[in-house]
Amino acid sequence: MLLIDSHCHLDCLDYQNLHNSVDDVLAKAAARDVGFILAVATTLSGFKTMTAFIGERENVAFSCGVHPLNLKENYEYQQLLTLAAASNVLALGETGLDYHYQKDNVRQQRESFCWHIAVARQLKKPVIVHTRDAREDTLAILQNERAQDCGGVLHCFTEDQAMAEKLLDLGFYLSFSGIVTFRNAQSLRDIVSYIPLDRLLIETDSPYLAPVPYRGKENQPAYVREVAEYIAELKGVTVEKLAEVTTDNFIKLFHLEGLKRDVI
Repeated sequence: MLLIDSHCHLDCLDYQNLHNSVDDVLAKAAARDVGFILAVATTLSGFKTMTAFIGERENVAFSCGVHPLNLKENYEYQQLLTLAAASNVLALGETGLDYHYQKDNVRQQRESFCWHIAVARQLKKPVIVHTRDAREDTLAILQNERAQDCGGVLHCFTEDQAMAEKLLDLGFYLSFSGIVTFRNAQSLRDIVSYIPLDRLLIETDSPYLAPVPYRGKENQPAYVREVAEYIAELKGVTVEKLAEVTTDNFIKLFHLEGLKRDVI
């Protein structure tokens, strides 16, 4: 069985107190059948630091992008394009819109989001989308910028069923985190039950959003196992089947069909 953590901030875990090294984190994940991780950037300077810190590994790949809450670090379109073109970069992001925490730079957020989609289309790589309190604008930009041409995923999905349906119509995947295990997340569980298995991904968003029974503690890639087990029960399938389908979905979305299954 192979589980994939499709969204993790691997460089942000507590390596001083809780983990000896990246190798330690990956070994803990592998012990729970989590054999591949997508390490996600939130700034371009952070992307450079993250890739240097983690290094080249068969079981870790990267995304490259600027989170909508991190736009105080100015960047240029060409800079994003150059960094994202690297062979170990599978996706653009995370990008998107966040009007919950920042409303004074809406225009800048929209421009950045459009840049990421344009680069993604040019490089034929998918986008990893973050959205909060910005449903209409997020969908409008995805549609207007033809994000369906490159494909993508709305990570850590917490939106409503109407938005889920529109994203599915665009050919997007929906990724679910440990939030689905939270006691007050029944509406999210209903959406998980609704969407087809072949459009579903699982993630930790480590070090954030640890699932039950680790809620309140640092999250880590190993805990995507809890997410998988919980969603498998919701969907009425075995965890082995859930792992098989979500791994196939990941391979398809991120264009990894040529890799051997013993590598990913």
